[in-house]
Amino acid sequence: MNECANPVGEVAAPRMPEAGNAKHAKPVTMKANYTDNLPQRLLVDSPAAQIFYAVSVLNENGRSAGISNVVHVPAVAALPPPSDFKGQVTAEGVALSWNAIPNVPETRGLQHAYRVYRRPEGGNADTVVGDVPLETAPATLVNHSSEWEKTYFYRATVVTLIHEEGQPEVQFEGDDTPAIKVFAHDIFPPAVPSGLQAAFSGAGQQPFIDLIWAPDTEADLAGYNVFRHEAGAAPVKINSVLVTSPAFRDTNVASGKTYSYSVSAADVRGNESTRSQEASEAVP
Repeated sequence: MNECANPVGEVAAPRMPEAGNAKHAKPVTMKANYTDNLPQRLLVDSPAAQIFYAVSVLNENGRSAGISNVVHVPAVAALPPPSDFKGQVTAEGVALSWNAIPNVPETRGLQHAYRVYRRPEGGNADTVVGDVPLETAPATLVNHSSEWEKTYFYRATVVTLIHEEGQPEVQFEGDDTPAIKVFAHDIFPPAVPSGLQAAFSGAGQQPFIDLIWAPDTEADLAGYNVFRHEAGAAPVKINSVLVTSPAFRDTNVASGKTYSYSVSAADVRGNESTRSQEASEAVP
């Protein structure tokens, strides 16, 4: 392209600011834009097809000094955004789902993927949560990196990826879904402790029962509560503060009695699991 013989459109020149004192005037950058509504005949499925653009600036006599640099875009239509985009808070993170786009033909050199963005409330920058191949079913994505008790805005789009041998990958996106607002409120307790064992000891010393169990691995774990009861009685919590390690020694035991124990786990926001399976031990 070396001339604009058949212009696709015209844009009025932006109004220049007042010149003022030329000696102290700062350089002014003026910007203009134009949207080209492409006819369907220009859109093809070939990843090699390109549409080229240049700008020619005309003076008041209709004369130009030539065209600008030439830019190009793929002549491939972007796919529409998915429908029914929604989010739900789960124990693993924010689970996002949408309706898959049906009947997208396979074309050599072209790939498509759903792309999900996230922006924190009060922020102005979007980050990519992840890409999901178009053929994935069901169409879902879990955002594991969201932080509890924060509000986020999520949106989704379809990105087209063009692969040509010997050329760098080209990506472009279609329209976005409407943004959805999600408050990541933590109402999910830690896992129920497992592997509880009880062992009596007391020969030649004050009797006690030691409890051990498998540790929970949640990042927000605050500690454990220990419960005890005798036959026919209800379980009662016997620790005054959260137990921070997966072990507990019960020294308040009496000879001739059998005790049953269970353990629950609590997180930093006060969510508590149900009690574990019981372990029993007798005191001789």
